[in-house]
Amino acid sequence: MEMPEQTPLITGVPVIDAPKILDWPADEGNQEPSLSEPTANLINDLHGEINRCDMILTTAGNYHMALKELWDLYLTKFSAGGPLLNWFYTTSPPVAKQQIENGLVRFGNVTVRCCPQIAVGSKGLINSLVDAEFTTGDAVPISKTRGNVLLVKKGNQKEIFTIWDLGRNDIRVVTPNPLTEPGSFSLYANSVYGMAKNDRNPPAGMTAEGLFNAIFNGSDSDVEKWLAGKSIHHREIPWSVVYGKADASVIFYHLALHTVTTFPDLFEIVPLGGTLTAPKPMPGNLTETLFAIRIKSNWSEKQRNAAEKLMELFQSDEFASILKRHGLDRP
Repeated sequence: MEMPEQTPLITGVPVIDAPKILDWPADEGNQEPSLSEPTANLINDLHGEINRCDMILTTAGNYHMALKELWDLYLTKFSAGGPLLNWFYTTSPPVAKQQIENGLVRFGNVTVRCCPQIAVGSKGLINSLVDAEFTTGDAVPISKTRGNVLLVKKGNQKEIFTIWDLGRNDIRVVTPNPLTEPGSFSLYANSVYGMAKNDRNPPAGMTAEGLFNAIFNGSDSDVEKWLAGKSIHHREIPWSVVYGKADASVIFYHLALHTVTTFPDLFEIVPLGGTLTAPKPMPGNLTETLFAIRIKSNWSEKQRNAAEKLMELFQSDEFASILKRHGLDRP
C-alpha cells in the first residue's frame, strides 16, 4: 500500500454550509441510524415499498401534538386481532383525496401503497371525499381551534402588539402557501380582515381594506412584505419567524402554544383576544373544526376493528382532555 505524504496539521474549522433550522424533537427521540439531513437528504437514501398496513390515518396536521399523545393511547388500547404492527399517519396538509385516488403516498424514495381507513380534515376536505364517493357513514367533529394569535420572536423587539401592526412598512408577514395550503391561508387571511373590520377603534387613517392591501397586495416598503412557506406551515412559519425573513405571523393559537413550549427562548405569543393562557377570539378571529370520516373499502376484520377503535377515541373524554392540554377544544 502506497503511503500518503505527511500532510500539514489542520487547525482551521470549516463553515457548515447549511441553513440554521428548528430542531423539532422526533416522536421517539433521537435514534440511530438516522438518515435524515436537513439540506439535501431528508429521507432520499432510504429506499423501499410497503404494501401491507394494519391502520392508516390521513389527516390535516395542525393538531399533530395532540394526535401524537392520542396515538400512544390508541396503541395501548387496541387488542382485537393482536397488536397493530404496521401503521402510520400523515400530519401534512391534507392529501387524503390524492392518497385514496392513487393508492399510495411517498416519503422521499419510500412508497407506501396502503389506503387510509380514516381521513380527518376541514369540512371542505370531508365534502370533497363524500362527493367522490370515497366515504361511508357520517363525519364526526373531533377538534376545534381557539382562534389565532400573532407569533413573534422572543422579546418582540419590533413591538408588534395588534393586527394593525402587520400593516407597518417595516413588518414582514409570513403565511401558509395559498396554493398548497389554501384552507389555512384563507382562514388566516380572512381573520386578518375580519378582526380589522370589526375593530371599532382602528388607528387613524387605517381601514380593514388598507391593512389587507398593505399585506397582500403590495406595499410602499423596500422589504419583502408578504412571505410564504412551500407546503407545511406548522413547520415553516416558526422557522421563517425566527431564522428566515419574517417578523410575525397569524397562526392558530395551539400551534403557537406548541412552538413556544418547544422553543421557549426563541418565540412568544401576542394574543388576539383573551390572554396567553385563556384565549378568547375577538370578533372576526376565526376558528376551525376538524372532522373524521371512515373511508370505504374491502377492509379486513383487523383493519375495521382498528378504524372503529380510533373513531371511538376521537369521540372520547380522554381525547377531550388531551386536546385541552394542547390548547384545543372538542366541538
